[in-house]
Amino acid sequence: MTTTTQFFDDGSVDLHVDAGIATVRFGHPQSNALPGTLLRSLASTVEHAGARDDVRVVVLRSEGQGAFCAGASFDEMAALDDPAGGREFFLGFARVMLAMVRAPVPVVTAVQGKVVGGGVGLVAASDYAIAIDRASLRLSELLIGIGPFVVGPVIAHKVGVGAFAAMTLDAAWRDAAWAERHGLYAQVVPDAAALDASVAERAGQLASSSPDAVRAIKQVLWEGTASWDDLLGQRAATSARLVLGEAGRAAIAKFRKG
Repeated sequence: MTTTTQFFDDGSVDLHVDAGIATVRFGHPQSNALPGTLLRSLASTVEHAGARDDVRVVVLRSEGQGAFCAGASFDEMAALDDPAGGREFFLGFARVMLAMVRAPVPVVTAVQGKVVGGGVGLVAASDYAIAIDRASLRLSELLIGIGPFVVGPVIAHKVGVGAFAAMTLDAAWRDAAWAERHGLYAQVVPDAAALDASVAERAGQLASSSPDAVRAIKQVLWEGTASWDDLLGQRAATSARLVLGEAGRAAIAKFRKG
């Protein structure tokens, strides 16, 4: 059993390994939003956990009983002032999603609350997501003058182009039942206790299954994604261009004023 925790000025990333299960937990006081420092740590922690010889499954969780993830740091986005910095900012979630997809072992994600923007990408990059019934989701990027370009390929891979288009063009909240019907959630449970029990059961089952078979299934689940490193880099550049443009800055200013 091993535990390591990285603390930052405004959040943390924790890794706990026991009985073949690596639990990666992130936290941030602003509804578990993820600034660049936490995104980099989260990506490297997931990559490290998945590569360990003693790990058979990775469980991704966030702190508290509120939102699972409120997306990227809005304050950091508003402060962007050059294309290179903007591209690097939008690559933050791309690196976490790629670490999840490229991990040789399955990633089971526990979703205890609402999910926004980049957080939906984390759910989609999971191999098996279990959510509480109040865990609604929303892609709100168009409201701030950009779009879900970086998370788009991962979400469309999971739910199909039609459902992704619906989430993108209509920023209304989708409830957990909608997410389950469209494959973002593999299972929806009634409360936090049931969430913990279901995650433990699924992770334990995967940890005790044939490692070779599970790894082979993992590869099948993500066939056709080899080009995503380049694709997500291009999408990050598109997001940077839009957020730095006149319309993007105006939309962000309007959004911040409420």
